[in-house]
Amino acid sequence: YRVMKALHDTPVPVPEMFCLCEDPSVIGTKFYVMEMVEGRLFTETLLPALTPPERKAIYLDLARVMATLHNVDVDSVGLTEFGRPGNYYERQIGRWSKQYQASKTEQIDAMDKLMEWLPANIPEQTRTVIVHGDFRLGNMLIHPTEPRIVAVLDWELSTLGDGLADLGYLCQDYHADSYFSEGLATANLAELGIPTEAEFVAEYCRHAGREQIDNWLFYVIYNMFRSAGIIQGVYKRGLDGNASSEKAVEYKEVARIRSERAWALVESMS
Repeated sequence: YRVMKALHDTPVPVPEMFCLCEDPSVIGTKFYVMEMVEGRLFTETLLPALTPPERKAIYLDLARVMATLHNVDVDSVGLTEFGRPGNYYERQIGRWSKQYQASKTEQIDAMDKLMEWLPANIPEQTRTVIVHGDFRLGNMLIHPTEPRIVAVLDWELSTLGDGLADLGYLCQDYHADSYFSEGLATANLAELGIPTEAEFVAEYCRHAGREQIDNWLFYVIYNMFRSAGIIQGVYKRGLDGNASSEKAVEYKEVARIRSERAWALVESMS
């Protein structure tokens, strides 16, 4: 509620916030009410129901909206205290390392290597911006008839940090298959009309006012590690019978596959 309300008067498309109730006695929990935004939700990365020009337009708009978010002046929208002090990646790597260790079900050498490599190779953070934390196609509402984003949703993981974490998060799909559908890594992007990773990053940089991104693969590797840690937690909850979806137990090999592909990227840098 706080971050979407702060962003409402910026160019970032978010629903309007109507009210926040922090009194759990009203309906049994805290809640907020927001605007109903008409739009389409697509969860498949390849957008099979759309045409190549529509796919291209939506992916380029993903890059534009992400850059627009990262260009928001944190102080001017009242979010100066929204995040914790200190290096964003140090906090995140530490957090997800602990989460992974707590939900570990088997030995994955690649995860151990990543937990050692990542803290020793953190690039310098140039500026602090609003990080969505889960910026992906499935968290966007697309205009009912046009290939453009009308609302960014699901801000539960948002904080202040390095915007390149969002960019690397979305771009990890260029290096790994999606969980239950074909990912961008093995797709014929030219035929589908979906921009390549280089084209997507260039579009982001154009809107963000950046000339280039140094140490680019770090941001992809970090996000693949983070995703592996999250997925491992979901799988462990599935085994324990505490998962929100019955599909959780189907994630058995995903943490291993994603972390091994991340480590392969590390090795490709040497």
